[in-house]
Amino acid sequence: MNAPLAERLRPKKLEDYLSQEHLIGKEGALAQAIKSGVVPSMIFWGPPGVGKTTLANIIAEESKRPFYTLSAINSGVKDVREVIDKAKSAGGLFTQKNPLLFIDEIHRFSKSQQDSLLGAVEKGWVTLIGATTENPSFEVIPALLSRCQVYVLKPFSAQDLKNLLQRAIKEDAVLAKRNIVLKETEALLRLSGGDARKLLNIFELIVTTENTESVTVTNDMVLSKVQQNTVLYDKTGEQHYDIISAFIKSIRGSDPNAAVYWLARMIEGGEDLKFIARRLIILASEDVGNANPTALVIANNTFTAVNTIGYPEARIILSQCVVYLATSAKSNASYMAINQAQQMVKQTGDLPVPLHLRNAPTKLMKELGYGKEYKYAHEGKGNFMEQEYLPEAIANHKFYDPGNNAREENLRKFLKSKWKDKYGY
Repeated sequence: MNAPLAERLRPKKLEDYLSQEHLIGKEGALAQAIKSGVVPSMIFWGPPGVGKTTLANIIAEESKRPFYTLSAINSGVKDVREVIDKAKSAGGLFTQKNPLLFIDEIHRFSKSQQDSLLGAVEKGWVTLIGATTENPSFEVIPALLSRCQVYVLKPFSAQDLKNLLQRAIKEDAVLAKRNIVLKETEALLRLSGGDARKLLNIFELIVTTENTESVTVTNDMVLSKVQQNTVLYDKTGEQHYDIISAFIKSIRGSDPNAAVYWLARMIEGGEDLKFIARRLIILASEDVGNANPTALVIANNTFTAVNTIGYPEARIILSQCVVYLATSAKSNASYMAINQAQQMVKQTGDLPVPLHLRNAPTKLMKELGYGKEYKYAHEGKGNFMEQEYLPEAIANHKFYDPGNNAREENLRKFLKSKWKDKYGY
């Protein structure tokens, strides 16, 4: 058997599915939908390794529908349209059961790619099942989200994962031939991070590297085996997220040594260099910001250079940028400012623009006071004239608080010289 343990144990029926009782239990909303035969377009939102893909396969099997799959990582609009055309053709044979289209990591689809799904979902050519680890409210376009039911898959409990290990020992055709004793499970659970697929991969590694028929699994054994056997970088799986997270946090933490190491891990694992360069642009603004505005320029130039040069020389350019960002002064003040401003917009809604800030291109607008009493900044001393720029309901509210670094301390002095005590700088 060459298939990984996680694949060999993948449930084929709803009753074999692990956990998620709120969805697939007797009273679960999803179980009721499958039983009735009325399966809506849906988005599965949950952490890696909780069975989103498995659940989609089970739905297709139990509803007896044609099933098509796409991965947002390597599919474009053309691929989406081709699958929709196939689904439309297949759907002609199923008047009540239109085909299912499963899209893994749908949050990675661009707006245009998501737009290409709208018509097919709206007209019922396909029933969409999307899977995402990210909040669909932010990652799926509203038009598509409004046509889908969102089902939240909960992380597995420790007991769920222990039950899964026992099931693997008893039911897997390969492992059942061995005498396996689970003496300790803490290390397995900690290393898997709640991801069932990762748990089974590690467990299989531990057991298969033992040359004896009897295997007693302990925490020390697990830790030593995992350290000795380097798990290959999976750029489409959970390790993709783990390593990019370590990479970003190392740069944010001003550690160029760790940052270059994680960069090397991604490069050696075959990660898309443009993906790495894009993340550096984001980091240059989010974590360095105005503490060193040149960081954004360098990161953007790095992205251009990586696209122009290509591998292997692009690794040198990426390394230079990573070291530069890691050794730059840090500030997330601009990032925090937009977060707070967006939160204020959500709380206060569409506050009216103050009359003096409005343009008055027509006579009526002038008569209504549009633009009246507006002070043109360049007519003031130092190109500044104090006036209120925020809506009245949130006047004097400070969103941007300069960071604790040399450049932004100068910005703080500048703002204080202009606004005095208005914003508390």
